[in-house]
Amino acid sequence: MNVTLLSTGGTIASTATDTGATPTQTGAELLKTVPELETYATLSVESVAQIPSYEMDARTLETIADRVGELDADPTVDVVVITHGTDTMEETAYYLDVTVRPETSVILTGAQRRPDEVSSDGPSNLLTAVRAGVAFADRGAGGTFVAFNETLHSARTVTKAHTSALEAFCSRNTGPVATVDRNGVAIHRPPRSETRPIETTSLAATVFTIKSGSAVTGDLLEAALERDADGIVIEGTGLGNATAGIADAVRDAIDANIPVVVTSRCLEGRVTPVYGGDGGGERLRKYGAIFADDLSAQQARLRLTLALEAFNDPEAIRAAFASSDRSQVPSDQT
Repeated sequence: MNVTLLSTGGTIASTATDTGATPTQTGAELLKTVPELETYATLSVESVAQIPSYEMDARTLETIADRVGELDADPTVDVVVITHGTDTMEETAYYLDVTVRPETSVILTGAQRRPDEVSSDGPSNLLTAVRAGVAFADRGAGGTFVAFNETLHSARTVTKAHTSALEAFCSRNTGPVATVDRNGVAIHRPPRSETRPIETTSLAATVFTIKSGSAVTGDLLEAALERDADGIVIEGTGLGNATAGIADAVRDAIDANIPVVVTSRCLEGRVTPVYGGDGGGERLRKYGAIFADDLSAQQARLRLTLALEAFNDPEAIRAAFASSDRSQVPSDQT
């Protein structure tokens, strides 16, 4: 089994410096910390970036997608593992699942504790990623996943739920895809892509996220419109509601033919236009806002950015969010 490791930096590669923790270790150095990996696969390593993931920009994401696409098309590569910072790992995973739609398994992993800290979790997470990738490849499975704390999460549902705990990630609205222990990889549901693709990797469009809450005005949204925003994501409250000031600005944006997508700041559940009033979801729906079902705000921002690049038709952009963007591939195909 052939596994290619793409290193991008993050905590898993970071050590303390005079100016704060910084990625200093290479992918090859990470592999040396886990000699057991060689019992599961033949590994090769490439460096794509050497940054903390909070500095992940559009160009780097597009570069990662291009390389993953090349490796996915290479019949000699069975699994791609990406070491990545945890801050934006879920966004890179979702972006790859939408844009590349890999037929091989692409598994992102990282660490909450650095290599120079006591009980670093990087080696264990890297081993989990490779073991799960090999098990998925044996099933002919494809898609993008996050491996962390001996648990595998789908790119469609994963989110970072804790700032520092080793059990940093969870699967929103559903359980994990698989877990890994001494006995092997236990697969709990079919490992596959759970998103519908968008045929572009470009993140050139400008999309702003505005978060609603008590006493929040529409000023930030209006400022985004003045900065020539191509699209807007509203992280609303509850079922997808906003303040009256935000709702007024949503109306202005839609009147200017700028698409507005509504999500919720709640960790789980779906947005649904139910409530009336000046800023309720039903009012936003009547203005023409797109409701993103159970996508998080960060997923909706990426999806809207990609849709704006892929489609000129407003209805095609709206359709990109239909059925919460979930793949319709039957589970028995994996």
